[in-house]
Amino acid sequence: MKGVWLVALAPLAAMAEVTVEVGPKTGLKTYQWRHKGVSLRLIQRLPDQTRAYLLARGFPRAQADQVATACFFGSMFRNDGQQPLDFDLTQWRVRHQGREHPLVTRERWAEILGDQPVPKAGRIALNWSLLPTRQHFEPGDYNWGMTSYGLPPGSRFDLLITITLDGEPLTVEIPNMECAPEVLPESN
Repeated sequence: MKGVWLVALAPLAAMAEVTVEVGPKTGLKTYQWRHKGVSLRLIQRLPDQTRAYLLARGFPRAQADQVATACFFGSMFRNDGQQPLDFDLTQWRVRHQGREHPLVTRERWAEILGDQPVPKAGRIALNWSLLPTRQHFEPGDYNWGMTSYGLPPGSRFDLLITITLDGEPLTVEIPNMECAPEVLPESN
């Protein structure tokens, strides 16, 4: 499955490109949005990838399972354009089955894990592996980390991202995204 969608942007009357690619060896999907030199690349992460990362950093199994099954994507944001940009992940929305909710940010994971028996080193590792909640990019800046969508493996959703590009708000929808399944189907 490889396709290109053109998506209407609001409030600016512009068009942006969203592409979807499937890794030939892994079967994992990569969603990429581009607009005026700005790009966001979102790569599915299997729950086992996140689970192994957390277990190796001291998470108890129950908490590693809780976090790992909350739909993670490897995320790379780049500003190769000519204008500064800002984003705030608390403004982004996940639309799933007719309802909207925010992403699960660093701060939200800290609240969710609360008093659970997760060692300090594990909490720090999770915090630093996530894309920062708020960030400013000048032309040429980039960053990467994981983003979490709070949905079960295999869920389909639309992602509504909002950024500020050269002082102007810009919202785009990346439609029909899919959380990685718990286990990839075997290939023939």
